Amino acid sequence: MNYYFKMSLSKIISISEEVLGGTPVFFGTRVPVISLFEHLQNGISLKEFLEDFPSVKKKQAIAILEFSLSNILSISNSSNFNKNENPSRRKSA
Repeated sequence: MNYYFKMSLSKIISISEEVLGGTPVFFGTRVPVISLFEHLQNGISLKEFLEDFPSVKKKQAIAILEFSLSNILSISNSSNFNKNENPSRRKSA
């Protein structure tokens, strides 16, 4: 539905030293944005995440995912991104 493009980023994410020491949280909550990604990474559905954190609105969570996708696509389209390089074969420094 493209919530990200319809919402101001300031209505999706809040960063304040007074709230969790400046950790990015969903606007109007104390729920860290990273918790959404941790839930998804652990196989927990968006529906379950929203049930676990009822103060987060569905449109906020979707907007975060759309924002992330938009930035990943932007990076992958940049001239600095080596499309032929396999990230799993990169050598650690």
